[in-house]
Amino acid sequence: MSARLTHALETGALALPEGRISVFAPAPDMDLSALDPERVEVISRFYPDVEAWQARGYRVLQAPEGHYQTAIVALPRAKDAARALIAQAAACCDLLVVDGQKTDGIATILKAMKTIAPPEGTLAKAHGKVFWLAAPDLTAWAGGPRTVDGFVTRPGVFSADGPDKGSLALVDALPDLSGHVVDLGAGWGFLDRRILASDKVMTLDIVEADLTALDCARENVTDPRARFHWADATRFKPDTLVDAVVTNPPFHVGRAGDPALGRAFLDQAARILKPGGQLWVVANRHLPYEDRLAEVFRDVDKVGGTPGFKVLKAAKPMRSKG
Repeated sequence: MSARLTHALETGALALPEGRISVFAPAPDMDLSALDPERVEVISRFYPDVEAWQARGYRVLQAPEGHYQTAIVALPRAKDAARALIAQAAACCDLLVVDGQKTDGIATILKAMKTIAPPEGTLAKAHGKVFWLAAPDLTAWAGGPRTVDGFVTRPGVFSADGPDKGSLALVDALPDLSGHVVDLGAGWGFLDRRILASDKVMTLDIVEADLTALDCARENVTDPRARFHWADATRFKPDTLVDAVVTNPPFHVGRAGDPALGRAFLDQAARILKPGGQLWVVANRHLPYEDRLAEVFRDVDKVGGTPGFKVLKAAKPMRSKG
């Protein structure tokens, strides 16, 4: 747990009732050792986090099951996602506990909560706050689907207000593809409609770690050639080597920029492509992806972009160096 939550429990400021405890969206490095693991259920919809918590021996669910005496919410940064997650937790528990950093907007959430139900306790520590209260009715905070330019999105998914600039740049540069295609880190399916516009595409594997985004993609992409995979894109293995990979890889882990994450997408693309296969990738111009691509592909070209983004095409993977 966070230092705040641990301190609140150790000092007796916060006393949890006996019974089941749900912990919503905890990061893999969150310390839950102060809680009885037999009472804890982790609620997570992000595949790498699910695997991490399962490896630590916790029961992991994608949605709460039944009633909990306590629900602890690890606050996400996106405002709409935070409210929706807190509302979901409040609907299934007696005691609601919300923990977050200042940079995640905990002060704003606490202020909004006070207009609905005053917290029973609040503790500030380690650049953040934790507060707790009897779970109020937060139906008004529950996030529902929205439709943006004919696509369904939901609170918390990447670029929920519409296609991001990188994906738009990639769509503009993408030719008609053919054969077996994989979209690594597909999000809510914006690129996939463009890929499937080509009648030469036989199969499209849509790979996404965020189950909420993948659920949106299932609604947005109804073509029978599409197959949906809830998986870690950096380790996804199709049933056969493929003709093309398309990706707009993330480059953040939480708030911190991490170019290694994008490089892992490139490496995995090289592993799953046929010897003559092609990778189409978009990236912020400042990211040095060309260097890594040159290590794992024989041919690398810049084929499009915008002032902020570059679209790269790589061909002929060298998997022995991946």
